[in-house]
Amino acid sequence: MDVSDLRTRLQRIRGDTVPLAAADIALIGAIEKGLPLVSRPYAAVAEQLGISEAQVLERLAALRERGVIKRMGVVVRHRELGYRANGMVVWDVPDDAVAGLGQCFSRYDFVTLCYRRPRQLPEWPYNLFCMIHGKSHDEVHQGIARLVRECGLQRVPHEVLFSRRRFKQRGARYHCPERREPPHAPGEAAHRG
Repeated sequence: MDVSDLRTRLQRIRGDTVPLAAADIALIGAIEKGLPLVSRPYAAVAEQLGISEAQVLERLAALRERGVIKRMGVVVRHRELGYRANGMVVWDVPDDAVAGLGQCFSRYDFVTLCYRRPRQLPEWPYNLFCMIHGKSHDEVHQGIARLVRECGLQRVPHEVLFSRRRFKQRGARYHCPERREPPHAPGEAAHRG
């Protein structure tokens, strides 16, 4: 790995200069393809790097605090798990209700992601987005009906955008000019449904 190239790329985050220790660069390189699927993934990364699990967690927290790592999440390849319907539900809710509705949505396993976005008036009045994966469009619509009923959204305008194709799914990449990415999976475009 070319450490100087990675350092330069990471320093461009938000236009700020972010000096990184070699250990931080090694840690980022170790996790950028994903954590190992074991009961203690951070311990496995620590073993790979020759440091303790506590040091891995401390360094990740520091990198997050400095804005080098914005977030850590899971990329789920839902189609491989049998979930063929992928519905992004967009809601036009009062701004002061977003946090409470996000909490309500978080209680449901079928909501796999939820976030707030600024409205783009007059064309796009929606400010709360949630993703629902289902084995069919009907299953997604049943989940939406449950959210409407149980989160008090009976009078809230919303739309459902179903994916037609899937784009490449992966986490953030910081560096690796020697690594060639495989071609994209067929693209994913949305349509109303």
